[in-house]
Amino acid sequence: MTFVVVAGTTATARIDGISAAGAAPDLLPHTPGADLDVVIHGEPTLAPVVPVSPTGCPTPAVVTRAARELLGFDLLAVDAGIGGTTGAPTIGVGAEPGQDVREGTAVPDARDTFARAREWGAALPDERLVVGETIPGGTTTALGVLTALGEPPTVSSSLPENPLDTKRRVVAAGLDAAGLAPGDAADDPLRAVEAVGDPVLAAVAGVTVGALDAGTSVTLAGGTQLAAAAALVRHSGVDSPLTLATTSFVAGDDSAGIADLAADLGVDLCVTDPGFDRLDHPATNAYVAGEAKEGVGMGGALRLVEESDATMADLRERVVAVYDRLLADEDAPDADGPPASPAGED
Repeated sequence: MTFVVVAGTTATARIDGISAAGAAPDLLPHTPGADLDVVIHGEPTLAPVVPVSPTGCPTPAVVTRAARELLGFDLLAVDAGIGGTTGAPTIGVGAEPGQDVREGTAVPDARDTFARAREWGAALPDERLVVGETIPGGTTTALGVLTALGEPPTVSSSLPENPLDTKRRVVAAGLDAAGLAPGDAADDPLRAVEAVGDPVLAAVAGVTVGALDAGTSVTLAGGTQLAAAAALVRHSGVDSPLTLATTSFVAGDDSAGIADLAADLGVDLCVTDPGFDRLDHPATNAYVAGEAKEGVGMGGALRLVEESDATMADLRERVVAVYDRLLADEDAPDADGPPASPAGED
């Protein structure tokens, strides 16, 4: 089994009111690279930010890193338009950072990105892949893709209150600019990505289709963004069994509609509760309050812990340890460490 994290950026994340990450737009290009640093090295290396939000909510990369420390699984990182810097070794698929979806040409190279990712996914020797993502602004681009495909237009959010109305206005502007109506891209899914998607969705869908074609079992590790990737897979004509592993935080978000979406797509939904409400710690409190919810493969990582001999208590203990290590320099007097970066899947 190999865990894959696909990382990228989109200018859509800079739109006011879209995302918790919008609170510090100058840090946005560095967040995906920092997430990769955390899951691979345990801390930022070249990325000049610590991916923890101003409220103290850690990036979901902390949870995925904690699971990796417990279980020791292999992890590969895919650069799907990161834009910033990272010390993590990455596999490139030729993607550029995504553009603002309101322009109607969000990912001009979506077809090339998908093709390269598909070739790479088909060549992997693993029996099972678990595929996650990190891209600020990603639930808005996921909403764009779902709408263009004619799927239910609902997604989750890293914010406690989901700004769905704002996201829908943004998507409507993008579809209008692209000359598309809802459902127009149902038979041409990559057209949806080109118009109102992001490069991470193109890459995740490509890796998944390639792996499924090669007979590999695939678990999509995430929430509504990965459900949008699943929709791209299904609209590409692939009906192989597919699993979506998400968190109880996404499943408990009525505005996300994740269960209905998974059922519509014929995807097996696995929901894992990490029991964060059993702690009182900055590493977990913001999740309980509704922030972040998912990202960087968190749902898939929790699922792997659930399948192992480790317990969720073990995972929670390791999450606190990873968080405390990550923030040690930040909490020290006169620390000169990198600034905090907004966290979360969107």
